[in-house]
Parts: sequence; structure tokens; C-alpha cells
Amino acid sequence: MISLKPFISLTKLPSSSFLNLNPSLLILHRPLPSSSKPLLKPICATLIPPNPQQLQPKQQQLYQPFRPPSSPLPSKFRSLDIPARLDVLANRQGLWFEYAPLIPSLYKEGFNPPSIEELTGITGVEQNRMVVAAQVRDSLIKSNTEPDVVASFDTGGAELLYEIRLLSASQRAAAARFIVENVFDAKGTQDLARAMKDFPRRRGDKGWESFDYTLPGDCLSFMYYRQSREHKNPSEQRTSQLQQALEVVESEKAKTEVLRELERDGDDKEKEKEETGARVRVPVVRMQIGEVAEATSVMVLPVCRAAEKEKEILEAPWECVSQGEFGVVVAEKGWNRWVVLPNWEPVVGLRKGGVVVAFEDARALPWKVNRWYKEEAILVVADRGRKEVEVDDGFYLVSVDYEGGLKVERGSVLEEMGVKESLGAVVMVVRPPKEEIDDQLSDEDWE
Repeated sequence: MISLKPFISLTKLPSSSFLNLNPSLLILHRPLPSSSKPLLKPICATLIPPNPQQLQPKQQQLYQPFRPPSSPLPSKFRSLDIPARLDVLANRQGLWFEYAPLIPSLYKEGFNPPSIEELTGITGVEQNRMVVAAQVRDSLIKSNTEPDVVASFDTGGAELLYEIRLLSASQRAAAARFIVENVFDAKGTQDLARAMKDFPRRRGDKGWESFDYTLPGDCLSFMYYRQSREHKNPSEQRTSQLQQALEVVESEKAKTEVLRELERDGDDKEKEKEETGARVRVPVVRMQIGEVAEATSVMVLPVCRAAEKEKEILEAPWECVSQGEFGVVVAEKGWNRWVVLPNWEPVVGLRKGGVVVAFEDARALPWKVNRWYKEEAILVVADRGRKEVEVDDGFYLVSVDYEGGLKVERGSVLEEMGVKESLGAVVMVVRPPKEEIDDQLSDEDWE
């Protein structure tokens, strides 16, 4: 008799970390009963391969897709089917905040903004505004805002409530009261919400500590107060901004600060009146290549040389007009030098007496000396019809005997010299075109 034994001893199992973790995977076959027939294959332990999904540790799903809460439908709309809901929206049946929750309910049924717009006529922007505004209105009710304040937004209030959506619940309530009290429109409401949101970030700005963050009017007033400082002092824009700040301010401390700034602005205006003559500006323009060809209208003016003093200015033609269907230029008398300029605003009014004086460089101008003054020739456009020297007002073309030519001088200087009449008032200065220069005007060219 042949005795069969297991291929693997039960007392000496193979050591494996995998088998230690999964002992059920090791299955041993019992010995077969004795038989006269020889075995073709030895009997051994069979290792059943594990399922890969069983080996992978179960991962906990940490993030769930965001599902915004659906707005509860008013009781009178809950029993309506989809066609009935669309009909309510299409006909605006009820107040806006009552049928606004129908919009997200249609979204849940598979509709999108374009399809709702096609069926109801309410644009996607209006849909979003109404849904958000209805949520803002609900937050006002939950924060115990006065019923009469909330009721003020029942008709046409969606656009206003939408603008205060980014404010906190307490800020919304205060803003809603301020909007109702001051009868703000959408633009005013938008400015108010922006001012309230921006106020904390302006800590450290001039005057910030004088305004109260809890008062919507102070926040809006500070915004106007801060914007006024962005304008030239004094100026009409600055004064207008300060007056707006004074109209909406609430606290006495903030009101005092705005009034102090307004008084300072008034003092600066008086000072400006005393110094007007010293700050008159004359445009300095660089011509561009091809600018004359592209101009819709032009001005033809006689040109005089600065070295010839007043002789050529007195002899130059006073009038040059275009005649006929072809606009033929006709002068009252012949002249050797002419220049064609675009009809810029300063030269538009030159009908009679306009003249151009050619200078070799810009040192004849009474302004600060820049490098280009000595490198470029210039043309000075003057109006011979305005010869009288007005006190501290403008620049004038005069003949300077001791310098042997013409010069541009301030009216205040001529007044001190006792000069009452000039050769003409200067209206602009023209610089020659250059290929590498793209800009016409430069800030440093203004006095």
C-alpha cells in the first residue's frame, strides 16, 4: 500500500506576511483515499488569488458636490405644475419676491436661464437678480428689520436689494434703512454698498478715524471725501465731491471733518484767483507725420521770421479764405511763406489776423528750459486781433530791441514793464514732426 502525504506539512507552513494577513486564502486539501491507481500529480496547497478590490482600502469620500438649498415656494405656488409656473413668470403674477423662487425650482426640473428666458421673457440677468434679491429680502426679515422698511422694496426693489448682497446681515439692515430714507436709485445703492465694503480697508487714510463704520452715511461720505482728494485743489470736481460728502454724512464728528476740508478748499480758491496770471497755459503740440493730410479741415496761415522783428508781422496778410466748390485759398495779397495746420481748437477761431512766427529754437518762450528747447525749431501761432495786454492773462508776442528779435512774454511781466499793447496774443506753440515720436502732447510741455 502506498501512503499519500500532503505536499506541505501542516506543522511547517510557509511563512508569508500576506498569508498572515489573509489566513483564509490558504486552503489545504485532505489526503485522498488509497487507490490502486497511481496519482499523476502531487497534491499541494492551492493559493487562490485575492480580488484586487478587496485589497484596496476603502477611501472615505471627504468632499461632496455643492447643492445649493432650494428656495421654499410660497404656499400658493406649491401645487402648480411646470406649465403653470412658467405662466406665472411670463405674466408676472404677484410680487417679484413671491414668484422669484419659481426660477430655481425650474432649474431643478432641467431648465436653464436661456430656456426660461425664451418661455417667459425674463433674461438671465434678471433671473439671477430676482433670486439673489429675494434671498437678501429674506435675510432682512430674519434680522428683524422694520416691516415698513422691507415693504418699501416690494415694488421694484429687486435691483436695489441685489446691490447690497455682499454686505453682512447687520450691514444689510442698516443699508436698507438708509436707502429708504434717502430714496436712492440703483447707482446710489451700488455706491453705498461699495463704500461700506471698502471702508475697513481704508484704515490709515487721512480723516478715516473721523467717520463711523457702523453708519452707512458716514461710509458713503468718506468715499466722497476720499475721492475729493484725487482732484486738483482747488477745483470744481473737488468741491462737488465734498458737497456730496456733506449731504450724506451722519455723525457730527465726520461732518466737522468735511466742513473743515470745504473751508480749506474755499481758501485755496481765493489764493488761486490772486495767482491766475502765473498759471495760464498755452498748448504745445508736436505735429505728426501725415496729420495734415488726414485732417478733415485745415487752416492756412502766413509765416513770418522772428529775426525780421515786427516788420513782417505788420505786412503779412490779415485774411486768407477758401472760395468756390473746390475751396480755392485766396489771400488779400501775395506772401512768400505759408504753413498749413490742422484745424486744432486753438486756431479754429483765427479768421482775421492769424499769423505764425518761425523761431530757430524755443528759448524765446518764457518757460523752464528743457533740452528740446535748444534742439528744435518751433512755430508760434498768434492772433494779431488781440493786441491789448490784459493783466496777468495769457502770453503775448512782443519785439525785444535789445535782443534783436521777437519774443513771447507773460502779460504780468509786460504790465510791470508798462507795455499796454503787443503784436498779438499767443494761442499755441507747434513743434516739428519726428518719426520716432508717437505722442503729440507731453505733460512737461504745459506751463
